[in-house]
Amino acid sequence: MKTLICTTPGQFEYGEKENPVLEKDHSILRIKRIGICGTDLHAYEGTQPYFAYPRVLGHELAAEFVEGDNAEGFIPGELVTFIPYFHCGECIACRSGKPNCCANIKVCGVHVDGGMAEYLSVPSHSLIHGEGLSYDELALVEPLAIGAHGVRRADVKEGEFVLVIGAGPIGLGIMEFARIAGGRVIAMDINDHRLFFCKEKLNVEYTINPLTEDVNDRLREITNGDFPTVVIDATGSQKAINNGFLYMAHGARYVLVGLQKGELIVSHPEFHKREATLMSSRNATREDFRHVISSMKKGLVNPATYITHRVQFDEVKDEFAGWLKPENGVIKAIIEM
Repeated sequence: MKTLICTTPGQFEYGEKENPVLEKDHSILRIKRIGICGTDLHAYEGTQPYFAYPRVLGHELAAEFVEGDNAEGFIPGELVTFIPYFHCGECIACRSGKPNCCANIKVCGVHVDGGMAEYLSVPSHSLIHGEGLSYDELALVEPLAIGAHGVRRADVKEGEFVLVIGAGPIGLGIMEFARIAGGRVIAMDINDHRLFFCKEKLNVEYTINPLTEDVNDRLREITNGDFPTVVIDATGSQKAINNGFLYMAHGARYVLVGLQKGELIVSHPEFHKREATLMSSRNATREDFRHVISSMKKGLVNPATYITHRVQFDEVKDEFAGWLKPENGVIKAIIEM
């Protein structure tokens, strides 16, 4: 089968390898769609934590179920997706119902080879029924589940002001599910095109560009001086994450969905006087995947909104670098197999 391998930062090579053979408690999928996310882009740039080369990227996948062991209820030819965070089932996190942050986690396309290939073997317990969704829709379930999980961590309440820092694909998903939870969303980004997308496509109430506006003044204006009770970072930018501590209301919750390699820098007195809560949000759970699929089926989320670029598998090597350029306006690129 044909594969695409990220051999070193900035370099892809097509290759051939044997089709996967059915193993105990695993299933074989025929890949149909691959969504490109920040993890893939950062791996290509060489800025992705927890990463080693060479690696076959790709974990936002839609596929056909081919065959499986211990995969009751799944039928050959059925449209599926899967949870790409392979957990051990034995560590303290798994025993506590948090397989998304398993101590021995193997993320598909990060720690182990992913779905930029014609076929992929995955643990059968990771499979998710397609429930009538299309390939395009199924390829977007995982990134939206990341956003849904961050919103669930924040425990967003009806009418709360929720500041989402970063209007990339993950940030946009956070905005969607914060809105579904009843939050009043404030989108912050340095890209006016992305902010226009938030207003035009997602009906976000408020936007702020910190390059051209005073953030504190705008937040006071929007919240009547209270500041947001929920702040969620989706940038992976050290500067943006550190600045986020200054935007919280007293008693606020701050959730870090974006990931960067450096240190958090916070004024302890400013953080302490707010009696603020700081949380990280890693990956997503089956509950989040179900919430996303249900929201799609109810029409609360329109996955087609996000897809701005589409290529065939043979074109990826030549097109990938362009997806990193802001002027190309990429929200979500989809690869067709």
